[in-house]
Amino acid sequence: MNTGLRITTFAAVLAATFGAAYGVGQGIGPVAADRPPKHEGEHTRPAPEPEEGGGHAGHGTPPAGGLQISDGGYRLDLQTSRVTAGEQTDLRFTVRDAAGRALTAYQREHDKELHLIVASRDLVTYRHLHPTRAADGTWSTPVDLPRAGGYRVFADFTPAKKDARNLTLGTDLAASGPYEARQLPPASTTARAGGYEVKLAGALRPGRASELTLNVSRDGKPVTDLQPYLGAYGHLVALRSGDLAYLHVHPNGAPGDGTTRPGPDISFTATAPSSGSYRLFLDFKHEGTVRTAAFTVHAGGAVTGADTPVGHEPDGHGH
Repeated sequence: MNTGLRITTFAAVLAATFGAAYGVGQGIGPVAADRPPKHEGEHTRPAPEPEEGGGHAGHGTPPAGGLQISDGGYRLDLQTSRVTAGEQTDLRFTVRDAAGRALTAYQREHDKELHLIVASRDLVTYRHLHPTRAADGTWSTPVDLPRAGGYRVFADFTPAKKDARNLTLGTDLAASGPYEARQLPPASTTARAGGYEVKLAGALRPGRASELTLNVSRDGKPVTDLQPYLGAYGHLVALRSGDLAYLHVHPNGAPGDGTTRPGPDISFTATAPSSGSYRLFLDFKHEGTVRTAAFTVHAGGAVTGADTPVGHEPDGHGH
């Protein structure tokens, strides 16, 4: 994807998101969001995955998450369906049950009732946000997206009810303004994040649990005093290139459990729902600031190696 093509209206951007390859092109033109984007998967579900199971990765192959706007009797109602690139906007949404009532009771997981991820379709821009919930169940958070185009919004949560399972619901968001398509960053085992270098070792495998280890250093020295962030020393999100299927994983062990150290290594167990290219986003906290390192990997092949290019930092952090 991403060979020369000028996109002049945001309708063209939306059309591209539903094609076999998104944003085939690289050019600049005006983008106008005239109507809210059509939600994907509102009445459909993703194809069955092998050894389908619920919850997070590492316990058999999970189903691909974030492809549907509704699941398990709950629906993501995004009230802010379009924004203007480069301008801060209050993003508002509600999770509704099968009767249309706003969900107001959530289980706290990793220090939060709900985790909100916003990612561009080309996987260059990434935001991990923690919105606030009003008494009526409406969630809100400021968001400032740097570039025009199509985005996917993911709400990761568990309802506060007996036997409830973790859900990841997804829907589309449009950002208007001058649009320029970008390529998926090349595969890399090293990424920069605000003066830090993060190295990735291991392999992401389809249908099978595997370990990924990320090593954090600064100025050539290992960082051994990482601070807990969301109840762990690291937080990892994986998005599949193309349809942006969502895989949310967490480190092996937790601060204070006697087995986990505050760096420089952070270890994760993950299972990819299928083969393909994925973008990994690692959040880690040091000296009071959360930073994000991003990698492109290919499920099914080793990601270790010395001759791969240095990965790009994602556009913004938004923690």
